[in-house]
Amino acid sequence: MAVKILSVDDETDLELLLTQYFRRKIRKGEYEFFFAHNGLEALQILLKHPDISIILSDINMPEMDGLTLLTKINEMRIPSLKCIMVSAYGDMDNIRHAMNNGAFDFATKPIDLDDLQITIDKAVEQIEYIRSAQKEHAQLVDIQTDLSVAREIQQAILPRTFDLKMENAGEIDIYANMQAAKDVGGDFYDFFPIDDHRIGFTIADVSGKGVPASIFMAVSRTLIKATALRALASNECLSSVNDILCGESVGSMFVTVFYGIFDLNTGMVDFTNAGHNPPYILHADGKVEMLEADCNLVLGVMEGIKFKSGSLRLNPGDALVMYTDGVTEAENPVHDQFGTDRLETVLAGLKGASSRQIVETVHDRVHEFIDGAPQSDDITQLVIRRK
Repeated sequence: MAVKILSVDDETDLELLLTQYFRRKIRKGEYEFFFAHNGLEALQILLKHPDISIILSDINMPEMDGLTLLTKINEMRIPSLKCIMVSAYGDMDNIRHAMNNGAFDFATKPIDLDDLQITIDKAVEQIEYIRSAQKEHAQLVDIQTDLSVAREIQQAILPRTFDLKMENAGEIDIYANMQAAKDVGGDFYDFFPIDDHRIGFTIADVSGKGVPASIFMAVSRTLIKATALRALASNECLSSVNDILCGESVGSMFVTVFYGIFDLNTGMVDFTNAGHNPPYILHADGKVEMLEADCNLVLGVMEGIKFKSGSLRLNPGDALVMYTDGVTEAENPVHDQFGTDRLETVLAGLKGASSRQIVETVHDRVHEFIDGAPQSDDITQLVIRRK
């Protein structure tokens, strides 16, 4: 693209001088000149040609002088528009005033065209830098907008209401929360009816952060739910999902998953842990017990794995407390981790608490511990309590 230059001077012979000196660049399409004889004409030309990059303006002109024109240009707030002011050699007060008010550079009459060429080249370099920065800024704004939309979509696909439309849904109390470390996260939770008396539930943590993790999260969540609705046992469900993920995995991504099936009639839970943090059982009497079970390989690493399942019974008043490592590995400003001991201490003080109270209390304690340090990982919790 040609560099568009507007010359503003009431001396008409300057037009011939400039077009003659820069004729080669004009013929090659490197420069394109426009000419005005005062500030008012210059503003009119700028309105018609907003892509003009450089203004070469005399200071002393009729109708509107160069300093007034410079003020009007500053009001336009166009960082890539550069003004080179021209005046008599002895007119240093006006030149100083122009430079103090945002002029890019100055030249004195009679104009040294070789020196002017250097000044224009310097201005072009600055203009290209500014336009490049503006382009990058616009791209960042677009990316941030896309991430905001992606965050809304990700939050929308996670359950945000905790009422199950089932006949015996009043037997249980469910609550969950996911707080991403970045705009989008790799953690997820889910729960859904499998039949008239069983619900499936899962909490998971995808390797990595940001957009790749969020995409893999969405795929993993969809596969787990779709497979679980076939009413398979928990280990068979994860075995099937694992084989699919291994065939589709990109960039060696994997996901840790705890998946369970809760029977509303009996309180029994069939579960499989694929490399995930072991949950806790908060018993009705206030006792806190870590769930001891086989911890299988994570999903998405190796095909053909047979996962081992476990079972437990939630008695009335018991709560199954699930979480991702963003809870226990949350760090304070001196890099101490929240840890399982603190988590167990918090849970021990929540005898008889609802699922929501458990989630919100743990969340608050973790953030009190972090004490303003940057969140290093997604923080996700899912609690199922048998009433």
